[in-house]
Amino acid sequence: MLYPLNLELRGRRCTVIGGGRVAERKIRALLAAGAVVTVIAPTLTAHLQQLAAAKRIYWEAAPYRRGMLAASSPLLVFCTADDARANGLAVDEARAIGALVNAAAESKQSDFQVPSQIHHGDFLLTVSTGGGSPAFSRLLREQLEEEYPERFGQFIERLVRIRQELRDRGGGSMSHQAIWRKVMDKRIIDLVRAGQLDLAEEEIRHGIIDAGAES
Repeated sequence: MLYPLNLELRGRRCTVIGGGRVAERKIRALLAAGAVVTVIAPTLTAHLQQLAAAKRIYWEAAPYRRGMLAASSPLLVFCTADDARANGLAVDEARAIGALVNAAAESKQSDFQVPSQIHHGDFLLTVSTGGGSPAFSRLLREQLEEEYPERFGQFIERLVRIRQELRDRGGGSMSHQAIWRKVMDKRIIDLVRAGQLDLAEEEIRHGIIDAGAES
């Protein structure tokens, strides 16, 4: 069974073996997360060439060979090359240096899977089948995108402000947890889904005031 984890990659080193379309998808997501990305590949897609020219990624313009991972000491390694032998060698070296591996074509060689995801600001939903059926993951993600549109990310920004206001009032974490349990219910989700963000925020603020009065 996989262990679910949201990983902070800002400033962390990640290496991608291969420079094709699969590598490009991985690199887009890594850069969005703030990772420092090195690509090892003899050739790159046009978009990756642009990123390399702009120095947004580091490019080792050569086929993978043993010893190339140890030089950069990455946290994560993504093996996406068309050359199965190169991928296998990279998997072995990554394990030897303690890096975690995602092998795009061989899920059994992977230490982790990258789930299908819906990302709206700090609002993140992920769907995974453990590598068993990426197509089904995509189907589920598409359905969830309809149920949880961008406005959920906008509402998270409001919740962050309300949470900070509550912290500023004092009272301790246990008290705050009790208040949030009282004010958060399915009705809030329904209001946000319907686009009634102001009303959802009003409901929460009134609930916090009532919870404070009860205590």
